[in-house]
Amino acid sequence: MKKKGVTSLGRHLLVEFHGCDRTILNDVELIRRYMLEAARLTGATILKDVFHAFSPHGVSGVVVIAESHLAIHTWPEYGYAAVDLFTCGSNVDPWKAFEFLSEKLKAKRYLPMEIKRGILELEGAPVYQQQVVEV
Repeated sequence: MKKKGVTSLGRHLLVEFHGCDRTILNDVELIRRYMLEAARLTGATILKDVFHAFSPHGVSGVVVIAESHLAIHTWPEYGYAAVDLFTCGSNVDPWKAFEFLSEKLKAKRYLPMEIKRGILELEGAPVYQQQVVEV
């Protein structure tokens, strides 16, 4: 039996973290540890990770998982971190990583936005796409 409707291949959670602990945001080893644990908590299979500390401050890093990736870019001078949590498959939950990171980064404010990726049309259901325009 064929399914009707629309489905997606992945979930991409984009998160704006504000008011974070500036010391944590500048600690490359701590950020790496938190991102690896966040990946484990989602139920993902970790393949590789790469993290880099910038001078005088800031960290960028990615955890490559079999189900896609988790990435972070920090600006300690603003108490800000931009995080991407992209997962594929129904057994991996990016919201678990979000909850863990919001606590560990000590974020005072955050804005999570979930995007369905790889939207597929199933048996005649229309797929709508909309161009994003900056305002």
